[in-house]
Amino acid sequence: MAGTRSPGKAHGEIRHYGSQLGRIRLADRKVRVKRPRLRHKTQGEVKVPAYEALRQNRGLRQHLLGALLRGVSTREYHEVLPQMAETVGVSRSSISREAIEASEEQLKQLQERRWEQVEILVIYIDGQRFGSHHILSVVGVDVEGKKHIMGIEAGATENAAAVKRVLVRLRDQGLALDRKYLFVIDGAKALRTAIEELFGADQPVQRCRNHKLRNVLEELPREQQSQARNLMRAAWKVQTAEEGEKRLEQLARFLERDYESAARSLREGMKEMFTLQRLQIPESLHKCLAYHREPAERRGTAHA
Repeated sequence: MAGTRSPGKAHGEIRHYGSQLGRIRLADRKVRVKRPRLRHKTQGEVKVPAYEALRQNRGLRQHLLGALLRGVSTREYHEVLPQMAETVGVSRSSISREAIEASEEQLKQLQERRWEQVEILVIYIDGQRFGSHHILSVVGVDVEGKKHIMGIEAGATENAAAVKRVLVRLRDQGLALDRKYLFVIDGAKALRTAIEELFGADQPVQRCRNHKLRNVLEELPREQQSQARNLMRAAWKVQTAEEGEKRLEQLARFLERDYESAARSLREGMKEMFTLQRLQIPESLHKCLAYHREPAERRGTAHA
């Protein structure tokens, strides 16, 4: 409207007239901005169209906020949001409250979702720790290979009450109990018991190999861990369950001479290490069906 700034030179009917602090709204929050001022040489102040559009067009404000947030890495939220709170005219508590409210709405939708029309084949159940909180999560995979977050519950896989609550909720949300699924779980007895109680004792269960590997290695000194890790992984790659169990039993007999607790951990639930082989599931699917997540040493970080 006023052309390029030319300090000291006035030209055109509309001219630059410095700047002024202003305020716009992005979705549901106020943002302070430094807005340019324009002035007609005879008619006075001239409104800046972009500034007026941001003040009046709610759709544009929401779009701009979304674009801004998409440009911020999730790793930087904890740094950006407090600074934003201090500079844009909203309090930190306001941002926290809005985030909590949005999360509550998403959680409500998750907890009320129905499963009658979704054909689930695989159900992963895992516990994770966030600070001092244990969270139990359930993820299902349908016939097209699509993953669905089916439920979350406060508590660990060893917490019988939490495990039963999350499985009962799935039943109440329409997940059929009269069909078989492939359950991928850790070795928690409470979790295994709840599956048998609600879904029946004949459900195929694949024990998470990452959990088993970690549990065995924790019972061994560092100098023995590399060999045990390689032998366990080699056993899991064999074609038949019988051959895999034979190899792990040989390793257990070797370990029990000096590391009885490691041998005992290795033998516990051994048959469920090879459920995929018994079901004759293609080897190409073993990596995603036998593990909850990548091993810690491959990720370069501690097990979450």
